[in-house]
Amino acid sequence: MEKLENTFLTALLEEDKDGSNTQKSAEGFAANFKYLIVGLLFGIVFVKAEIVSWFRIQEMFRFDSFHMYGVIGSAVLVGLVSVQLIKRFSIKTTSGEEVVIADKTFSKGQIYGGLLFGFGWAITGACPGPLFAQIGSGYVAVIITLLSAIAGTWTYGLLKPKLPH
Repeated sequence: MEKLENTFLTALLEEDKDGSNTQKSAEGFAANFKYLIVGLLFGIVFVKAEIVSWFRIQEMFRFDSFHMYGVIGSAVLVGLVSVQLIKRFSIKTTSGEEVVIADKTFSKGQIYGGLLFGFGWAITGACPGPLFAQIGSGYVAVIITLLSAIAGTWTYGLLKPKLPH
């Protein structure tokens, strides 16, 4: 473990020949700080809108409430309109790069993956987006869900070459 830490620290502190690595690190933090702020605001909105509420999620899966369907439907609608606007007006990223949206092909695995994702969401009351907002709200039991999601991702990465795609 100590060797791994030392290797990581060495890689972090290692400078380029011109000494610009320190400057790149500071620029990287400043460039990524905006994402931290947006993520925090996103989490606050999730909490205030009760999107991270286990009870709201259970209501959705029992068809007792429209709340979550309205939120998800609104997100889908905003996504559809956004993609159409990006394509129609050739909108570029903030760094000036062209946004390329690749065509997708259908696969049976998407059905199985969606079902597995839905079962996990129904059982745990969490999907990857709200996990961090739930943890930040004090639902410490969700850490188990986060670790399970990480384990599932790792398992998929391990088995990916053997799965039909």
